[in-house]
Amino acid sequence: MTGEKYQEMYLEMVLENQERYKDDYKKTVERVANSTAIYKNKPVPFLYNPMFFSESEEEDLRWIGKMMMDIGESITDRYIRDEEFRKKFGFPDFIERMILRDNRYGVHVPVARFDVFYRDRENFKFCELNTDGSSAMNEDNTIGGILLRSRAMEDFIREHPVRNPELIKSWVRESIKIYRKWDETGKKPNVAIVDFTESGTSAEFQLFKETYENEGYSCIIADPRDLQYRDGGLYHQNYRIDLVYRRIVTFELIEKFYQADEFVKAYMDDAVCVVGTIRSQVIHNKIFFKILHNQDTLDGLREDQREFIRKHIPFTGLFKGEEEVFQEVLNNKNRYIIKPMDMNASQGVYPGRDFKEERWESILRDTFNRDYIYQEFIDPYKREFVVYEDGRFRGERLGSIVGIFMYNRNYSGLYTRLGRNNIISGVTDYYCAPNMIVQT
Repeated sequence: MTGEKYQEMYLEMVLENQERYKDDYKKTVERVANSTAIYKNKPVPFLYNPMFFSESEEEDLRWIGKMMMDIGESITDRYIRDEEFRKKFGFPDFIERMILRDNRYGVHVPVARFDVFYRDRENFKFCELNTDGSSAMNEDNTIGGILLRSRAMEDFIREHPVRNPELIKSWVRESIKIYRKWDETGKKPNVAIVDFTESGTSAEFQLFKETYENEGYSCIIADPRDLQYRDGGLYHQNYRIDLVYRRIVTFELIEKFYQADEFVKAYMDDAVCVVGTIRSQVIHNKIFFKILHNQDTLDGLREDQREFIRKHIPFTGLFKGEEEVFQEVLNNKNRYIIKPMDMNASQGVYPGRDFKEERWESILRDTFNRDYIYQEFIDPYKREFVVYEDGRFRGERLGSIVGIFMYNRNYSGLYTRLGRNNIISGVTDYYCAPNMIVQT
């Protein structure tokens, strides 16, 4: 049975028993509001409804993540050894130097969230690869834990036991394994979760901090501007940092480079273990999808990887250069979406079908030759979910995007967002749908 079939059963159960679940839904809303599922100082929006997957569908997603991770590692290897290939990415010189610095632990992308429009093993397309400050583990697990205590889920799991993959403790343990490759002495590291204060997800950081401490490690949350490089080590006041869990996104490090120069110097001198390094930028930057479709890139990959790219990576081009590129995107607005090469949370993303012709042309003129890509637009796959409005539950078809978490190269769990719009993101109208794997 598929996750969609389980969803239909859950929907029918709730809609046919409105009075049984109304008060419990309101209590569930209160529990989320008083939890750590907070984004930009507001409770994370959610539905009284998880995202169901069968065990075989989880295996599909595991395979998808593994294939993309293997491709990403292969391309990053080539970036490191091939000077001509590096020029295709166009990274600033200092970012290139940071990428080329050996990280000593042998994993190019220690943590990632690959966002996919998924229906089944044959029908899926990638949206983007988040390998830079990958987030939202707390959203899934916190709301998931609350939903599992809801009356509707308690009723459902009597017949269909489920599992919500754990994402916090598992990352803490994997990060320590990675550190052990960097420092083989067995020393217990002092940990710092590092991001710019104005950009960090404070509730999630606090949960990670508490988890590190519960696992027996000292841990602080620090802004890179407050760090000092002295006596051969990286410090926050008198706290010497051994392991940095990097949540800084690279585009922000570029913008604030001179404010974080002590962190950068310690990084370049390999004075601290940074998990992950700037090397993850190779596949995080959206130009990666364009480069994947280049014939000389495909020639360096296995046949199964080439087929995977042709079928599942949307066509992507640079939105710059010749007038014919501009005219192609202008005249086929429903076919394309334009995105900045390196921003997060869907900032600056414009689907052509959301705009009338005059507004679309204005957007294109503002973004042409300004580090944007144009990409094949993908319609999100839809299911009918439980929505509560005006005092009643009802069903509504919503699009979904599934994030596949990869820790230390391996599948670790999922993060699903639902939405009515063509962009499903934390800066637009969306719902978090914790992922439940139905056990058979």
